[in-house]
Amino acid sequence: MTQPQVLILQHVPWEKPGRILTNLEEYGLATQTLEIAKKKKPDLPDFDEVAGVVIMGGPMGALDYDKYPGLKAEAKLAKAAISVGKPVLGVCLGHQIVATALGAKLCRGEAPEIGFGPIKRVDKHDFLSMWDKQLDVLHWHNDVVGLPSDAQLLARSQSTKVQAFRFGSALGVQFHLEVTRAILEEWLDEPSMVKELKAAGGSKSQLRDAFAEHDAALQPLADQVFSGFAARCSSYARTLG
Repeated sequence: MTQPQVLILQHVPWEKPGRILTNLEEYGLATQTLEIAKKKKPDLPDFDEVAGVVIMGGPMGALDYDKYPGLKAEAKLAKAAISVGKPVLGVCLGHQIVATALGAKLCRGEAPEIGFGPIKRVDKHDFLSMWDKQLDVLHWHNDVVGLPSDAQLLARSQSTKVQAFRFGSALGVQFHLEVTRAILEEWLDEPSMVKELKAAGGSKSQLRDAFAEHDAALQPLADQVFSGFAARCSSYARTLG
């Protein structure tokens, strides 16, 4: 058997795992990053060798299977991983893919939620144990999801009822803790992202200033969430040995 690895599913070049990957590497975990959204029959690693699954963000809809057939494979993989207790982390689009795979409803939000804004912690769990009741985080999404049946709601915002949830071995987060300053600059170099930002009434300079203001407080919280995920992947990897 080859070394257990954490599978990272990326949808566009600029939506990178950032701090997630940093924490996985700090635990000495092997990773493989794939882009499979456009593939009808994606070539995935042996399920028995996967120690965890990360599903990243992207501009497509979680149920846009006609244009991106690989998203159905991602949903099936997430559901299979959860069924056997493999750690799963979904971010933004990934959060929506995990939620809909568990039966939640996907719909368009009342308005795009882009830029820094507050979320409220609904329930205190190990994932969010360091967090204050309210926290400003980076948002960038149009679609929203309901809460899967039997899932634990962890956070919400005024316009998005499900900002974070836990279901078994899975954690979904609608917002972007993974983003570093370098990744933010990649976002701001991507014309489609800048178009969305301006349409939502924001600007590059405003977003850079807000990132500089909030990042020092967010980084340790991001590391707590992602190191916790990495620790669970590491524990699961040992069971595969």
